Amino acid sequence: MIEVAAFTVGPVQENSYLVRAQGADSAVIFDPGDEPERLLAGIEQLGVRLDAILLTHTHFDHIGAVAPLARATGAPVWCPAIERDVLLDVNRYVPWPGFGPFENHTPEHLVEGGEQISVAGLDFDVIFTPGHSPGHMTWSLPAEQALFSGDVLFQGSIGRTDLPFGDHQTLLRSIAGLLDAFPDETVVHPGHMGITTLGAERATNPFLQDLVA
Repeated sequence: MIEVAAFTVGPVQENSYLVRAQGADSAVIFDPGDEPERLLAGIEQLGVRLDAILLTHTHFDHIGAVAPLARATGAPVWCPAIERDVLLDVNRYVPWPGFGPFENHTPEHLVEGGEQISVAGLDFDVIFTPGHSPGHMTWSLPAEQALFSGDVLFQGSIGRTDLPFGDHQTLLRSIAGLLDAFPDETVVHPGHMGITTLGAERATNPFLQDLVA
């Protein structure tokens, strides 16, 4: 069993997830996008050591608090290899005015998809799911039937592809791969909006009807 604490942060209402094995004294965090003080308070309240910062992709709303959290906790960062340069120069890649400034960070680890990573007592499979961004990763906890999907799949929607390097057909292929690989009961923790399941999205998501027809 896992315990998941969700924090919706920043002006874009991004979901960061603090995850630990049930009762464990260490945890990981996914996509700390903003409000580092609030995320650090959540870590302290849970009474855990942060062992890793795991990124699905490097759009600014998912990485705005990476550097402050890494500095405060000493936790290493796992970043998609293709998107490493974004984390090294965050503000250059912010597409709209009025956001930031954000701190840069040099990631300690890079992932390309296909890795199996054990951290904080949790065993993750890293899945390459491009389309929303070129290096996007979905992190799977197979033993828990849980996905941390970033901006690939949402409750009733899918990730936008009108940002630089987005591609709609590539995104649909990535989603189709997830639908094929995991059972309907799999819980999806998305980067925005509410938690859902693959089965619910297969049945009701209007953007997926051509995939499941």
